[in-house]
Amino acid sequence: MNNNYPVITLCGSTRFKNEFIEVQKRLTLEGNIVISVGLFGHSGDQEVWENMDEGTLTKTKEMLDDMHKRKIDMADSIYVINVGGYIGESTRSEIEYAKVHGKKVMYLEEM
Repeated sequence: MNNNYPVITLCGSTRFKNEFIEVQKRLTLEGNIVISVGLFGHSGDQEVWENMDEGTLTKTKEMLDDMHKRKIDMADSIYVINVGGYIGESTRSEIEYAKVHGKKVMYLEEM
């Protein structure tokens, strides 16, 4: 039994909920500890956007973005779910954060 499981944080647009679930399952079965998002704001979890005006962030969205960076801190690497090559602003920020902190960056679809 391998007790040294790599830790991978999933990053990407929450519009790709099904892909998040599939990747999490596959990476887990491959022997990784997988850290994912807590809410899928672009796939129905409206709590992320409550009372959000155009061009502003809710306190919930700010908290979730910061929390995801802490998840990256806990990981050995990140896995970007970039369906169709799509990488949004938040994900781009997470990729840069991971690189600055020496994390390996992997992609669902090669860039």
